Amino acid sequence: MTLPIHNKYFGNTPKDVWSLINETAAAAEQETGKKVINLGQGFFSYSPPEFAIKAAQEALLDPMANQYSHTKGRPVLLNSLSKYYSKKFNRNVPIDEILVTAGANEGMLTAFTGFLNPGDEVIVFEPFFDQYISNIEMPGGKVVYVPLHPPESFKDKTIDGSDWKIDYDQLEKAITKKTKMIVVNTPQNPVGKVFTEEELTKIGNLAVKYNIIILSDEVYENLYYGDNFPRFATLTPEIAKQTITVGSAGKSFAATGWRIGWLIADPYYIKYCGLAHTRICFTTNSPLQVAVSKAIDYASNSDYFEKTRSEFKKKYEIFTKVFDDLGLPYTRAEGSYYILVNFNKVKIPSDYKFPEELSDKAKDFKAAYWLIREIGVVAIPPTEFYIKEHEHVAEDCLRFAVCKEDCVLEQAVERLKKLAEYL
Repeated sequence: MTLPIHNKYFGNTPKDVWSLINETAAAAEQETGKKVINLGQGFFSYSPPEFAIKAAQEALLDPMANQYSHTKGRPVLLNSLSKYYSKKFNRNVPIDEILVTAGANEGMLTAFTGFLNPGDEVIVFEPFFDQYISNIEMPGGKVVYVPLHPPESFKDKTIDGSDWKIDYDQLEKAITKKTKMIVVNTPQNPVGKVFTEEELTKIGNLAVKYNIIILSDEVYENLYYGDNFPRFATLTPEIAKQTITVGSAGKSFAATGWRIGWLIADPYYIKYCGLAHTRICFTTNSPLQVAVSKAIDYASNSDYFEKTRSEFKKKYEIFTKVFDDLGLPYTRAEGSYYILVNFNKVKIPSDYKFPEELSDKAKDFKAAYWLIREIGVVAIPPTEFYIKEHEHVAEDCLRFAVCKEDCVLEQAVERLKKLAEYL
């Protein structure tokens, strides 16, 4: 029997980083009988806050909350988002500017599908969230890559997220007649950079000049550690008009599996995003929309977000001390819940045996493999978030997620102290 031909887009897809790393971790646990500490993927090791859990439980007991929702979202959540973002954007945000999606990722796929025609180009900054690429390419778009530039000193000393810079001449040269959109993730994964108002304005002015849609991925909007969080939507009216803002309940309420996200934009953009969303999944999880509505209302009228930011600052303090003590440089995160650590000073034995499937990978893949097998800590190799030509920028680094209980981070620190033997 001849099997049917699959979609050619998926024909030569190599094993992704998540499979490689998770399979390595599972094999290490099976062979050693010792559990590894997973600081790789950005899922929380603890439950959502009690008020969110209670809201979900109550919603599950409501018959109508368990039925189909309107494709745009349940009115209760749309109204909560309207009130919340009206405060954040310093203007009225009506519900016709909001679309609820099946997580932020589906929201971005919805935006790309709604506006990209075959051959349209989308500018993406490196390092990037890997899902951007397939989400752009499946509707027929072409990705154009522009790297963020860290200082040369990152090999030797700890830097800030703000030290990763944009070359604006390089950015403008990447714009062509086919450029349709530009994607900006702030706070940024994996660097932890929060783009300044000046940076956003320069990008926004280019978008206005060339009539480019801005897709502002702000899923970590409540995890910033400075005094404020600048947004495209609060700059000039012209920039705000061309911006699609992406939000996520999962990152704000330790509920990445709930898959409730949203888009906020001019009604023209919401119309076509909504048409795509209707064809992709029609509607979004109903009871959890109700729960997220109540969670947003509660958080907006309490100190929940401030308390959460304070807790994450503590997590970074716990985790970064070991790298300070070892003299391993890292990028101080200004937002999100990741940290990029430079492992250039770590000397892995030259005769260490690596699997054949890593032979064509950058050296951060080998460092991640070795760290799992010998130290028992999982990290993600960030060259997965670069094209081949630019992976040298991050090949000395590993990305860790600190969205874990403090005791888990403390256990990881104890294991990472063993790195002293390899410096």
